[in-house]
Order: sequence, then structure tokens, then C-alpha cells
Amino acid sequence: MAKTKLQAVRKALGHTQQHVIRLLIQRARTRGISLPAPASLQTMLSRWENGHEEVTTPDYQKLFREIYGRTNEELGFPPEPEDESLEELRARIAVARSIDVETIEQFQQQVNLARTSDARFGATTVLDQLNSHIAQIQRILTYAVPLRYRARLSAVLTDASTLAGWNSLDRGAIKAAWDHHETAKLAAREADSPSLLAHATAQQAVILLDLGETAAAVENFEVARLLVDRHAPALLRGWLAAAHGEGLAAQGRRDDALRAFDEADALLPADPVDPRMPFLLLNRAHLARWRGSALTRLGEQEAIDHLEAAARAIPTAGRRAIRGEAGMLVDLAFAYAAAGDRDAALEYARKARQLVSQIGSDRQRRRLKRLVLPGSAEIA
Repeated sequence: MAKTKLQAVRKALGHTQQHVIRLLIQRARTRGISLPAPASLQTMLSRWENGHEEVTTPDYQKLFREIYGRTNEELGFPPEPEDESLEELRARIAVARSIDVETIEQFQQQVNLARTSDARFGATTVLDQLNSHIAQIQRILTYAVPLRYRARLSAVLTDASTLAGWNSLDRGAIKAAWDHHETAKLAAREADSPSLLAHATAQQAVILLDLGETAAAVENFEVARLLVDRHAPALLRGWLAAAHGEGLAAQGRRDDALRAFDEADALLPADPVDPRMPFLLLNRAHLARWRGSALTRLGEQEAIDHLEAAARAIPTAGRRAIRGEAGMLVDLAFAYAAAGDRDAALEYARKARQLVSQIGSDRQRRRLKRLVLPGSAEIA
């Protein structure tokens, strides 16, 4: 439970105190506002957030309003003088009205760069950047963006939020991951995009799987598939079928799960790259990894064949995602443990632990802690 509104806003946006201090310093420079040294500012922020002191300096209040995109009331500050409040509102509306196609493209490029970094290095490097990007887009959408651009900007917000949600899940911030997906779904509705809404809904269902809510997860996968029809891109429909298969496997519905993966295989286009959906990564190698992961959930020894095939194919299969590769190594450790091969399970657990440490994946680290070696109750 947050102690103050100021602390609640920071946590809702997913910012660390260190990141907020960096934002305050950057904004202060552009405004010509003097701030104390970072260490002193850290102490001040802690006292403000814990309610030991109030933010009474108008310049500090203004900095917080700008970096958070919230009013004085929302931040727990005294009300702004009416003239200053109106002046700030007019300024924000002017910024929102200046949005054009080029600006929206720049926003999308920033998300694409974050996605590239995420695919190579994992969640460690991009989450703070995405949180700031999302907050900026949300602020702009709040203030009279021209109608002809709102849908396109909302689509960018959906993309950024689903990526931030996936990163948050990987870092173990389950509540933040859920909230990011709620933002994504709202933005997808404003973008009037069933495809974006289906993707966000299915990805959020994975959070339910992690929480052990398998029935609710499967229901959400089904909803996601119903949101798109046969006119939706085949790549998306294939991805949704595979996601549904993962949920069905978690529920123990082996035959239904394998049918879903067969559907995904049949739908996967020869060229599995769609510039309309840069957020989707699915080719034959990745689908084999996904099927192997589902078979591991089901305790099927066949999982090893699919996962080993994927491990051989992924390095030469074009786009790679280091988080998925870490998950694949963990799956292989579990699959070999289930098959009674202690040495192989240990070797893949070692490789997985090394990669998981490199990318800072708390999600996969938790999975590894549950790995039991064959022939004993020893944790690998």
C-alpha cells in the first residue's frame, strides 16, 4: 500500500526512485531549474513519498506534474493557482495538437528499437525506457490529439504496453505486467484494432498461467481467438493458436493442445514476417520450441525431440529472442529430468542459469528453482 499519492503514482507507472531522479534532473535542465545533488534528491524524494515532508516548492511541483503527467490533486500537492493551471493546460493541448504522422512514426521507431534491444539483451535494459515512453504517449492522448491521429497513436501505445508488460513479467513484476496489458487492451480498443486487442488479451493470459489460473487463462486464449476472423493475418492466427495450445497443455488437455499446435503449423505462412505486426516472432523453429514447451508441461518424452530440433534451428532461423532461448533451455532441463537423464538435465540447467543471469529473468530463475533432479529430491 502506497503511503502517499506521489508514491502511488510512481509505482503505478512502474518507475524506480532512481529513474524518477534521472527524469527530474533531465527535466530541470530543460526548465533552467536548479536541483540538489542526486544523493540529496534521493533523500528528499523518500521523505516526500513517505509523507514526512510535503512538496511545497512550485518548481518541484511543476517538475513532478510534467514527468508524471498528473495534476497537483492527483499527486497530493496543494491546488495549482488557476492561472498557472490554465496556462499549463493550454500548453499541453498545443503539444497534443502538434502530433502528426512523422511524430507517430518516431514514437513507433522508439518502440521498435526497444524491441530489438529486448530481443538481444532481455528485459534488463529496456523496461525503464518503455515506462517513460508509455507515460509520454498517455499524456499526449489525454489532451486533444486530432481525431485522425488518435487511432494510430493508440496503436503505438498498445505495442509499447504489451512489450513493457512482457518485460515486467520476465522481471517478476506480476502486478505491473497485468496493468501494462490492461493499458494495452484499452489502447487497442481506441485504435479499433481487433488484432492488437487479441494479441494483448492472449499475452495477458500467460500471466494467468504463471499464477496457476489455468481455466481463466484458457478462456482468455479462446476470447482472443474469437476476436479475429479468417480475414486476420495468418501469422497472428497461427500465433494465437499456439498460445491457446500452451494454455490447453497447462490444463492437461493433451489432444486439444496438440490440435491447436497443428492448427498453428498449418496457418504459419511461408514468410513468417509481417511488417504490420513487428511484435510477433514465430517461425518453424520457434513453433517447435513452443510445442516442445507444451509437451514438457504434459510430461511427454517427445518434448525433447522438439526442443532439441528448435535448439539446432533457432541460431540460423533469422530473428532471435534471447528470453525465448532461455525458456527453451529451462524446458530442456525439465524435459530431461522427467526422462530420468540426470546429466543432461544438469547440463541444460547450467546453460539456462548462465543465460538467465545474463538477461536478469526472474521468471525463468523461479522455474529453475523448482527443477528436481531424477533419482532424488535434490534441486538442480
